[in-house]
Amino acid sequence: MTTSAPTTGPAPVTDTPPVIAVVSKKAPVILAVVTVALAAAVALGSQSGDTSFRLATRNDFVEIPDITVPAVGTAWVAVVLMALCAAESVRRYLAHRDTPLWLVAVFSVIGMIGFLGWAAAGATLPVVGLLAGALALAVPLVFGALGGVLGERVGVVNIAIDGQLLAGAFAAALVGSVAGSAWVGVLGAAAAGALVALILGVFAISYFVDQVIVGVVLNVLIVGLTSFMFSQVLAPNAADLNSPPRLGPVTIPVLGDIPVIGPILFRQSALVYLLYVAVAVVTWALYRTKWGLRVRAVGEHPKAADTVGIDVVRTRYRTVLIAGAIAGAGGAFYTLVSVSQFNREMTGGAGYIALAAVIFGKWDPIRATLAALLFGFASNLQGVLSVIGSPVPSEFMLMLPYVVTVFAVAGLVGQSRAPAASGVPYRKG
Repeated sequence: MTTSAPTTGPAPVTDTPPVIAVVSKKAPVILAVVTVALAAAVALGSQSGDTSFRLATRNDFVEIPDITVPAVGTAWVAVVLMALCAAESVRRYLAHRDTPLWLVAVFSVIGMIGFLGWAAAGATLPVVGLLAGALALAVPLVFGALGGVLGERVGVVNIAIDGQLLAGAFAAALVGSVAGSAWVGVLGAAAAGALVALILGVFAISYFVDQVIVGVVLNVLIVGLTSFMFSQVLAPNAADLNSPPRLGPVTIPVLGDIPVIGPILFRQSALVYLLYVAVAVVTWALYRTKWGLRVRAVGEHPKAADTVGIDVVRTRYRTVLIAGAIAGAGGAFYTLVSVSQFNREMTGGAGYIALAAVIFGKWDPIRATLAALLFGFASNLQGVLSVIGSPVPSEFMLMLPYVVTVFAVAGLVGQSRAPAASGVPYRKG
């Protein structure tokens, strides 16, 4: 028996195309730009003296001593470390690898320490007050972001977050004043937000109107309506209709006495504690319940969800109403915590920043919450630096929250994908 020698020939051709990883260069560019910007500010600014970081408050059980550092020296050390982080980001980009989130977080912390050390030269910076105030200011942003996440997860783009916040603030002031109860005011705020969401749902879900257009129109409508009601109803009857009780700070025993963490997290208003619960419940419900699975299925592929028996329209309506109620409850912060009365356009466009937090957080409740906290920190920072007499121009401080928003969304989001059916109306059949 003879055997033939194996024949050699060309390698087999497969139909599978090679996979080429596409890596965004936005992160390394933004990190480099921010590093150069801080270096230029330190080099051109005439700062001198030391900066003290105060880590304790008067009521702390254990007082941590202040940390004093040279202002200019701290800033230059931060610039060097930021340059190393930017270089690592560039190296990863050249190696076709994404910049990890931990590197961005380390860069941000180092940059903030360097900037604060330089901007607060010759003064004492109350770190606990800065972070506690940032958490308080982030309350409406977090509630709005949670509403935005739920809306987009079910396939409805909620541009009307700002209108829901403003309607919630108005309803909280009016209902809280009439009922004499702040918590009834919070319920009224949630109902007002749900009502705005219902109007959004009718046009976007039932009549297939462009969701972005409906959201923008609703925002303008709520601004006009609340301004009219303020001038015609609330202002002439301020004592009876625009003087709601406040939700003051409540200290949680034991937890509130923990150094640094206690004053920041556990000496807040009751609305902040409600925020903790809302974030946990929304995250758990979205990822750990049958309802959450249906919401995500409708937001990704409504036709497939319909074929397995999920009522797409009903699911979208219910989720949009829940999202609107959450965002409306966040609006109660303005009239029940911040000040004890309603005023025109008092949200200041916070709903749009909350929408940016949704994108920055990649449509995830936890990440969107962290993004909202970042924007709240930027908002509070401008006030704190103004109080301590920082020489940083006031014009820059006023635009700081929006600058942070633009840089975060434009430069640090990286590869992300919205739910596939977000903004797409569903027509059965």
